[in-house]
Amino acid sequence: MTQWLISLVGTWGLPAIFVTMTGESAGLPISSEIVVPLGGALASQGKLYGALGLILVVAVASLANLTGSLIAFWLTRRYGERIVLSRLGRRLGLSRGHLRLANRFFDRFGLWAVFVGRLLPIVRTYISFPAGVSKIGYVRFVLATLAGAIPWNFALAYAGYKLGQHYQTVADTLSPFVIPIAIGVVILLAVAWWFGRKLGEEEEKILTAAPTES
Repeated sequence: MTQWLISLVGTWGLPAIFVTMTGESAGLPISSEIVVPLGGALASQGKLYGALGLILVVAVASLANLTGSLIAFWLTRRYGERIVLSRLGRRLGLSRGHLRLANRFFDRFGLWAVFVGRLLPIVRTYISFPAGVSKIGYVRFVLATLAGAIPWNFALAYAGYKLGQHYQTVADTLSPFVIPIAIGVVILLAVAWWFGRKLGEEEEKILTAAPTES
């Protein structure tokens, strides 16, 4: 995967950065820690539109992140509730109460949840999915996504720009932290799922007990 990304971006430049980063934000396992620093390195070598290269790399990568995030966001916004309330959702212990709980969470922390998620390896790839299920507004989602994507891409591109041909040092430096972060995220998600299931069951009881309007 790494060599393929290097070859792709090295050959096609900005269009390749846009396509790969769109895929990453739509949920594909593509490493921005390879693609964006490589773009910065190419800019430092004058292979991407001269002095504007660094700015263009950040802009294209951030626009791609937004595009991919909106794809994931729309899909889960459109079909998420159907999946949760389907047989698969019931098998996973999900219910309408969990959707209500997710909505309440993102109503309260939506901007911060998306913003912080965009700054974390692995989490940044998938934060759009729970945001879509929660039905957070499009404008808020776009603003939070860009607010997190731009500094992340600038940091990676600038590091690649400064390191030049040694841009892969960025990925090598970050890689030891990816697995611990992933494990921590999995643990947190497991705990959150357990508590969310309990709270969702309470929400479901409230919805069931509530009188229906005639």
